[in-house]
Amino acid sequence: MRKQEFFGMTREEAIALLATAPVIRLASVGERGQPVLRTLHAVVLDEALYFHAAPVGEKSETVGQAAVMAADEMVATIPSHVFDPERACPATTYYRSAQAHGTLEAVEDSATKARMLQALMEKYQPEGGYAPITADDPRYRGAVRGIAVIRMRLERVDGKAKLGQNRSADDLARVLRFLWQRGEPGDPRAVDLVRAANPNVPAPEFLSRKECPEGARLCCALGAGDLPEAVALLEGEYWNADVPRDRIVRCQVSSSAWVGARDEQGRLIATGRALGDGARWAYLLDIAVARPWRGRGLGKALVRLLLDHPQVRGCRRVHLRTRDAQRFYEDFGFRERVELPGTEMVLKR
Repeated sequence: MRKQEFFGMTREEAIALLATAPVIRLASVGERGQPVLRTLHAVVLDEALYFHAAPVGEKSETVGQAAVMAADEMVATIPSHVFDPERACPATTYYRSAQAHGTLEAVEDSATKARMLQALMEKYQPEGGYAPITADDPRYRGAVRGIAVIRMRLERVDGKAKLGQNRSADDLARVLRFLWQRGEPGDPRAVDLVRAANPNVPAPEFLSRKECPEGARLCCALGAGDLPEAVALLEGEYWNADVPRDRIVRCQVSSSAWVGARDEQGRLIATGRALGDGARWAYLLDIAVARPWRGRGLGKALVRLLLDHPQVRGCRRVHLRTRDAQRFYEDFGFRERVELPGTEMVLKR
């Protein structure tokens, strides 16, 4: 292990990881002093981690006990040949982990319990499709009353991240190029995380687009946390005029590729996505740039990044539809469709 291979995370970064992790591990003890280790779904609300349990059971027995709740995320595996053509030793894994320490307590207030359950739904079913949970809704009143909700206030939180911080700028440039070219499902997001952990490393070639205006930073992988800002960019566009907000949300999270750009304050200023099979065809959709940034080259930089995305770059045919931007897309090689043998059929619903 190299010296200083792990680097601490800020409290805010550690809490963010705990909040977004698909599962949390709970370590505590039960009523008889027996060790309890469970994997569960949890949410962060009001500086506390919440989870639900059966009123009677081992998780409920941990109320009043000291506990540790932890989450980790494997970001990417980096093979040895990225750094050395012969030696196996440089092979490594990039990951992040966070732990919270505190005492478990039962939540009795129905309104708080309902708010926790609603937050749980928003985390694990972000596309909606259900009536909001409230304590006085007759559809949920019995369930809220009957379920146990347990929380641990975030008294002490710590985390660590291994994202190449011990590597030179040249090494990290190789890592970023490798991840983008390998293009496994988590690799575009790994590029963003490694760049965020190493802000002094220059942007690699595929992100340093000449069209990208000063003050804008391209992002290789947007996610659920970007949905509110992305929907705000897309709701006013003509192709979404009759599309409900929940359907716009569902479209984004179902994409094969989803890229964007942020300004210097971290605000999302552009978004674009694609659907496809990664080999034969892809369809570009929902490309939008915030109005103050239009006409400055950001749209071109975004489209070039999307066309170079691992899920798009190998496709033989890339499709899109536009009402008024034909000239813009012609610069990338798009042309009016020349009909192929056969008939294109459409089912409208």
